[in-house]
Amino acid sequence: MKPINIGLMGVGTVGGGTATVLKRNAGEITRRAGREIRLIQAANRDVAKARAALGPEVPVVDDALQIVNNPDVDIVVELIGGDTVAKDLVLKAIENGKHVVTANKKLLALHGTEIFARAQEKGVMVAFEAAVAGGIPIIKTLREGLAANRIEWIAGIINGTSNFILTEMRDKGASFADVLAEAQKLGYAEADPTFDIEGHDAGHKLTIMAALAFGIPMQFDQCYLEGISKLDGRDIRYAEELGYRVKLLGLTRRTDKGVELRVHPTLIPEGRLIANVNGVMNAVLVKGDALGPTLYYGAGAGALPTASAVVADIVDVTRLLTSDPEHRVPHLAFQPDQLQDLPILPIAEVTSSYYLRIGAIDRAGVLANITRLLAENGISIEALIQKGSVSDGTAEVVILTHRVQEKAINRAIAGIEALDSVDGKVVRLRMEELND
Repeated sequence: MKPINIGLMGVGTVGGGTATVLKRNAGEITRRAGREIRLIQAANRDVAKARAALGPEVPVVDDALQIVNNPDVDIVVELIGGDTVAKDLVLKAIENGKHVVTANKKLLALHGTEIFARAQEKGVMVAFEAAVAGGIPIIKTLREGLAANRIEWIAGIINGTSNFILTEMRDKGASFADVLAEAQKLGYAEADPTFDIEGHDAGHKLTIMAALAFGIPMQFDQCYLEGISKLDGRDIRYAEELGYRVKLLGLTRRTDKGVELRVHPTLIPEGRLIANVNGVMNAVLVKGDALGPTLYYGAGAGALPTASAVVADIVDVTRLLTSDPEHRVPHLAFQPDQLQDLPILPIAEVTSSYYLRIGAIDRAGVLANITRLLAENGISIEALIQKGSVSDGTAEVVILTHRVQEKAINRAIAGIEALDSVDGKVVRLRMEELND
């Protein structure tokens, strides 16, 4: 059988890992795919660096357009990143009738709807397992393994940098700033870590998973993002005293009113498996109506784990090259004409439980005023602890609430902050039980 020729765009960490896996496991991959898969050309701005990584047998060019225009290339692997140049190259490859494998979550979260529509028109495949949670096969699970289920919700720890920081803050009692500096020193965080610590990376991944779970278009602009940069170590300690762990969680849930799509620090009961995912590891918890909750855990980044997903996509595309395009697994799991434009709920319309930390003057009647304001807004209390005076006669009150709509908690917080006896802003974190 004719070999399948690969053109690789981007020879960084993942690109180099992809070439390594293709070479190291060539025999195994051929047995699985049914034909030989060959890397015949690569493109990278730093040609010398790419040649050093790939060896002399792979020709390297500095213009990625040569890859998408090469008539001998069957599958284009896009590992450049970003959503500008990469978008143009992917669309050009599709126009040229080439299949595409990408690990680019930002590209798909922002432009996936357009890209998949163009691919459908041209009868080519766009595979993207590596775009979410590195080597964890969550895309294939949502598209195929759980096809019999009505997905109810997905909750994921899907950014290793943030998870490392939160784990270190809990284990060492260190400040956010100190742990961030350590993460940068270890190479887990970029010099500018905003993309990771403010939830953008997790939001891109969550947007893709929501589209697959619910059959909706990509809508990253509707995703609520709240990062971890303002987290105080006290809240991590207090949460642990109450039996919870704080994680940066991506959560999407189908409700009667629409779809929740949100990323934020979240208290999770310490008994849940996902609450015990530590360091740079990722995990995704999926609740289906037939199967119930299932957890997928593994390395969410790194050269070889991510390359594992890239190469798995290459094998999948190779297996399906001769199949009728109308009978392939749809890009977004649902048939293209069956996508639903469900509304994404604004955060004020979301229902959750809440952790509140309130600094108040330590005197009689203050706690009664706080609980009165909560009751007036229909908010019931699950737990309450009062920490000792912290300074100048001010004490900290920590309250856990039952589930309530966020706009109700917003009204209560505004009322509490207006009390003369309350010092400063109320700290609010959301809580999720993540049970059946």
